[in-house]
This record gives sequence, C-alpha cells and structure tokens, in this order.
Amino acid sequence: MRHHIVSLTVGLALVPLVQGAAQAPAARDTAKQLPMPGGTSVPNADPFPSTYRPYGSRPTVIRNVTILTAAGPTIRNGSVVLRDGKIEAAGRDVTAPPDAVVIDGTGKYVTPGIIDTHSHIGGGGVPGDQGAQLNDINEATSPVTAHVWVEHSVWPQDPQFPRTLAGGVTTIQVLPGSANLIGGRSVVLKVVPSRTAQGMKFPGAKYGLKMACGENPKRVYAQRGPSTRMGNIAGYRAAWIQAEAYRRRWDKWNANHQGDPPTRDLGLETLAEVLRGNILVHNHCYRADEMVQMMDVAREFGYRIRSFHHGVEAYKIADLLARDSISASVWADWGAFKLEAADGVRGNMALLNRAGVRAVMHSDDASGEQRLNQEAAKAMAEGNRIGVPVTEDEAIKWMTIHAAWALGLDDKIGSIEVGKNADVVLWSGNPFSVYSRAEKVWVDGAMLFDRLDPASQWRTDFELGFVPANRGGVR
Repeated sequence: MRHHIVSLTVGLALVPLVQGAAQAPAARDTAKQLPMPGGTSVPNADPFPSTYRPYGSRPTVIRNVTILTAAGPTIRNGSVVLRDGKIEAAGRDVTAPPDAVVIDGTGKYVTPGIIDTHSHIGGGGVPGDQGAQLNDINEATSPVTAHVWVEHSVWPQDPQFPRTLAGGVTTIQVLPGSANLIGGRSVVLKVVPSRTAQGMKFPGAKYGLKMACGENPKRVYAQRGPSTRMGNIAGYRAAWIQAEAYRRRWDKWNANHQGDPPTRDLGLETLAEVLRGNILVHNHCYRADEMVQMMDVAREFGYRIRSFHHGVEAYKIADLLARDSISASVWADWGAFKLEAADGVRGNMALLNRAGVRAVMHSDDASGEQRLNQEAAKAMAEGNRIGVPVTEDEAIKWMTIHAAWALGLDDKIGSIEVGKNADVVLWSGNPFSVYSRAEKVWVDGAMLFDRLDPASQWRTDFELGFVPANRGGVR
C-alpha cells in the first residue's frame, strides 16, 4: 500500500482545494474567545465544546447514479442535490439549481457517508512507538477510569484520518480501549482536517461510555484485581452504586441550590450522566452469557446499553437484543483468535439482521475502517450462502443508519433523505464490490476527497516527502 505524501507545512493540516470548496474554508477551530464557564465548583455539561465549522461548499448535483438511500428502496438512475450542507433532494426527477456543480455519475453509486462506531485512530498514533502506540487509549491504572475523556488523547495529525476519509467514512466514534471495566468517555468526530480535536467534534453528539467485560480486564488486572468474571460484575455494581448516590446528591442540589454544592468527582459525573440518559453506553463483550449479565446490571441500575461491541456470540441472543433495542456493533468474520471468540460465526450479521437487531458493521482496526464496505459485502454474502438472505438495501444500513442510531445521530446522518447533513459518497461502482472505491466524498456538502485529483487530497503535517501520482493512491 503506497501513499501520496507532500512536504511539511508547519502547524496546520493541509486543506483540500477541491471542487465545492473553492472559497477559503472556515477554520476548523475558531479563534474567538470562548465564554468562561463561570466557576469550577459546579459541573459544566460541555467544558470542551465543538469548534467545528463546515468547509465552504457549492450547490452540487450528482446525476445518473444508483442511490442506496439506507431509508428505502434503491433509486436507479437518480440524482442527489446538495445545497448549504444539506441534502436538498434525491430521486428520479429532481431540479438542479442553476448555479450547481453537476457531476455525471453514470454507472456509479451514491451512498450516505459511512459511520464507524468503533475506532481508535487519533488516540493510538500511527506510526507508534513503545511509549505511544496504545498508551493513549488505555488508562490502565485502575479498573474504573470513568474520569478520562478519550478526546484528550486524539491527535488530529494522525495520518490514518485521511485514509479513513478515502474509504468513504465521514463520521467515527473514537473509544477508549478495553483494558478497564469502565474505560471513560468516547468522542464522535467528523473526519475532516483540523488543528484540534475540538475542531473535529460532531456538534451536539452525545458522549459515549466505554465499558468492557470478559478476558481483557481480567488479564490486565490479574495481579491487582478483579481477576475473575465474578469480580468484574462486582466491580461494575460497586461503581454504579456510588454513581447512583452521587446523582441523587447533585439532583437534590440542582433542584433548589440550597447550601454549597456537593463535592465534584469527575468519574462519578460521567456515570451520573449515563444514569440520566445523557451518555450512551458502548459495551465491549464477546460471549452471549456475559452480554445478558451486562443487560441485568443495566436493568438493576436503570441505564440502557446502546450497543454491544464485537459480540461474536450475539447471534445466540439475537431475540434478547431485539427485545431491548440494543444494537450490535460486530465484525464480518473475526473469531477464534482467543477462547471467548471461539464461537464466532460468519453468519452473525445476517442472523442478527433476521431477528430485527440493528446490526452495525464496525472496525476496531485502522485498516478495516478504510474497507467497511467490503466487510459488509462479506457478511451479506455469507448470509445469502447459509440461507439467511440479505439485500443490498439492508446491508447498506449496517454501516450507515444503524451506526447513526447507535451514536444517537440518526436524525442528522446515516441516510440519503431531504434535510439531513450532506455526508455523501460517490463510488466508482457497486460499493459491495471489491473492485469499487470511494471516488468522491462530501462532508456537510463540501467535497473533501476526490480520488481523481491526487494533488487536492488531504495529507497531515506528520507526513514528509512526495510520491508521484502514478505510483499509487492514498490507500
């Protein structure tokens, strides 16, 4: 795999000079002074607000394409209109604005931007070294580290970001690692050039809480404890008992503001927000029995699990996941790489899909994140092979609208529908073909990747040197 690389530019990621962004784009992180929160004794719900501003865009029409909408049936020979950062129209008969850039997509496909619910890029820098590669996503100093926020580990110059964009991925959730029972807050990012993590943060997106069960925390804390699965469950329950008491104290003070506020605790603040429904739980778990146990813990303390991640045995409890509206962020064919993954089957996605579970194709891998369309194709093919048929209209949802729902963003992204953010991908062919590639990618209506124009493509300041265009692409 070869990469186009350009010379170093000091202090600022290169901005793509592509069609649809001809005017100077707005800065990714605003220079204006943000308002002071007004005191540190009371929690601030948004102490690190998004400073993202969309890049400059032009009205754009993509014509004569096959549209996989993720909201309804495939539209053949259709058109999509992008204006002011939104999808203005999509269908067989649309009117192009007179000032629009018109792109002929004959023989090509359009999909919503792909969403990865399980990423570590930016937090696990590449290339890494002994001191950096994993240390920035796993605060492996205590079984419960709810006080850490992974956005404070995100490095915007990670060269994996432009490669992810080149794979048609426009939104990612960066998660803490799985060393701990409770690993901390996730962050949802737009895959755009920025000087700061705040300049990439998806405005209004809820935080996630990373939890992990099974072998990982058992192994990491084998000498310090908890070292058993029963110890893990006891550890979760102890943490939630503290959080429940903390939430009650603060809710009482917030109701009347009498006396001094309770003493703040960063970890319990995060867990209290989960109990209030303001933070979504993303739970690393492999075995079916452990997923059910985590559902029992959630029921005991009154919070909901938004998505089980990895879930190689999710097919065994598909009916329970559907009953409780828990999505399953899984792989196409990973399994058998350790004992708790021994019962992984390639038909997992298809079986979940048949049961009515919101199945989500996730990566947990920087290379796989660039090829989620191929991963979905593999899972769809396996379902069809074993007699659990999956259509393309269903499979496209695995990496778009279902993923958007898992992040609480399905009202903004994840489908080609009027009024939604114009996060759109033009594919060279059917996206479920190994021969197809993302040709153009728009984020909020701004074309930020054009495979046909290597000179305009996003590179980070970290990269040095130059590879001529005839020696390979960006992936």
